[in-house]
Amino acid sequence: MSALICGSMAYDTIMVFPGSFKHHILPDKIHILNVSFLVPDLRREFGGCAGNVAYNLSLLEGGGKIMATVGDDFSNYKKWLDDHGISSEHIRHIESSYTAQAYITTDQDDNQITAFHPGAMNFSHQNKVSDASDITVGIVSPDGRDGMIEHATQFAEADIPFIFDPGQGLPMFGKPELDQFIDQATWITVNDYEGEMLQDKTGVSLHAMQERVKAIIVTRGGEGSRIFYDGKIIDIPAVKIKELKDPTGCGDAYRAGLLYGLMNDMDWETTGRIASLMGAIKISSAGTQNHSYNKDEFYARYKETFSSSLD
Repeated sequence: MSALICGSMAYDTIMVFPGSFKHHILPDKIHILNVSFLVPDLRREFGGCAGNVAYNLSLLEGGGKIMATVGDDFSNYKKWLDDHGISSEHIRHIESSYTAQAYITTDQDDNQITAFHPGAMNFSHQNKVSDASDITVGIVSPDGRDGMIEHATQFAEADIPFIFDPGQGLPMFGKPELDQFIDQATWITVNDYEGEMLQDKTGVSLHAMQERVKAIIVTRGGEGSRIFYDGKIIDIPAVKIKELKDPTGCGDAYRAGLLYGLMNDMDWETTGRIASLMGAIKISSAGTQNHSYNKDEFYARYKETFSSSLD
């Protein structure tokens, strides 16, 4: 089986301020804010939802294809994909634009100030799901607004089951668009905050929403995740982590696990456990695509963690 992963490709520039923002921001002067932070630690990472999901899926030999739009500065990222055997066949180059960029400054209290430039992502609607062949499952992750709407419709019209993963893109949509996504999607995945926002924007509870899709998966950070399907609820425990280094990209690793389970016709408990373990492995590594393992190593760790086999 093969998955089409529709979503963003981005460079993440991450800067660390060795102090606290609160000591340098005057609350009574917030209306004329003008501050500068010295950031001696800086790194640039490959990111974006589609890139992160595809990378994690590739570690399990999952067969994912990225559908995204990128700019003139994409060559280094493309080499990274090529080196890891990830297809860039359906990544479209938008001339005279930048690949999406996130500039993230973090302080010692784990507060973040982020600036995001969408760049080529705004042209994601130029890609068509029909451009990809032999696709059996898909995912619509955060991307350009028009692209997300059109790709969901294209999956539905092609009768290809897909996950709707609104993520950070959720605020872009109102009730009519979200109702359409729900009716078109096969599965929905959100974190707990996004789940609350989705219910608030649509006026529909998760229980009622689940009657319109096959399953809703809600991640809950350190409390694990919860899967709603067929009127049932499964609680998936969080996997004990070896070291907490960087939560960025954990949600994308989790979603790669969902795709892997769906592509291999696994039950929801097994699928949720795979996703949970993939997120836990990622959190022990800085950056979104710097962790590594092979399929055999993952299967062995799954067996060690859950006392059951994936073979």
